[in-house]
Amino acid sequence: MIKDLLKEFTFDLKIKKYSSRTIETYNYNAGQLIKYLNEHHEVTEIEDVSTIHIKKFVQHQLDIGNKATYINSLIKSLRAFYTYLVAEEYVTLNIMVRIKLLKEDKTIIQTFTDKEVAKMIEAYDFRTYLNARNKLIVAMFTDTGIRCSELINLETDWINETNIKIFGKSAKWRYVPMSLMLRKYMIRYERIKEGYFKKKSLEHNNYFLSRSGRPLTSVQIENVVRDAGKLAGVRKEIRCSPHTLRHYSIQSNLRNGLDLYSCSRIAGHENIQVTKRYLQGIETENILEMAQKTSPLMNL
Repeated sequence: MIKDLLKEFTFDLKIKKYSSRTIETYNYNAGQLIKYLNEHHEVTEIEDVSTIHIKKFVQHQLDIGNKATYINSLIKSLRAFYTYLVAEEYVTLNIMVRIKLLKEDKTIIQTFTDKEVAKMIEAYDFRTYLNARNKLIVAMFTDTGIRCSELINLETDWINETNIKIFGKSAKWRYVPMSLMLRKYMIRYERIKEGYFKKKSLEHNNYFLSRSGRPLTSVQIENVVRDAGKLAGVRKEIRCSPHTLRHYSIQSNLRNGLDLYSCSRIAGHENIQVTKRYLQGIETENILEMAQKTSPLMNL
C-alpha cells in the first residue's frame, strides 16, 4: 500500500540525515496525495496510481484555491517519493516525470532596512547569557544568511577563525565567512556561555543552547527574532522571522557588490536561479550605485 511505502521512504530520509523539517514536509505532502487518492478514487495500491491521477490531484489543489508555489512544493515532494520508489524497484515507471511545475507569480522579496536590522541587534545586550545568545543569533543571521535549521544544528567544533562550517539542506556541507564584528560578538558570547554553564554538565555540543543546556527549537529562535523586531519598531508589513533576516543578508551582500555566483554558494542555494530572485527586491537606485562601483571604465 502507498501509505506503507511512504513510511519506508520517510525512514530512508532519516538514514540519509535529512533535516526533520524536510522529512515532515515530504511526509505531509505525500500524505496529501494518499488522502486524495483514497477519498476521490478509492486507490490505495501504488500499482494503481497513474499520471492522470496526479494531474487530477494538481487540478484539485487549484480548485480548492491553493497557490502555484504551494502546489509546486507538493509536486517536488512527490518527485522525491517516486525517485525512491523507482530506485527500490517498487515501480518501473516514474509517472512524476510527466508532471510539470506550475508557473509561479513573481513576488518581490521585501525585507528590513539597514537601520531596522541595526536596532534589532541593539535590542539585546551582553548582561546575561540569554541576552548575549539572542544578540548573537540576530547578528549571525544578519552576517551569514544561514537558515534557521542550520543555526540550530551548528556545533561549537564547526567554528573556525574566519568562517563557519554549515550542515545545510540535502545533507550538504558548505563554508560561510564571518566578519570581524561577528567574531567579536562570538568571542564575548563564548566567554559568557562558559561562565553560565560552568557548574553544569552539558550533553549537547550545539553552539546555541537553551537556559537548561538543550538545543534550541525553531519556535524559540523565531520568538527571539520576533521580539527583536518589536523592540526595534520594525514596520508592521515586514514579517520578523529568521527567513526574513536571511533575505536581508543575501540582498545586502548583492547590494554591497558580491557577485551572484559567490552569493549563491554562501547561501547554499541549489542553483543560481534561486539567488536571482533576491535581485528583484533591490531598488533601482541600489542597482545603479552597484553598477558605478563595478564600472568597466573606472576599473581599467
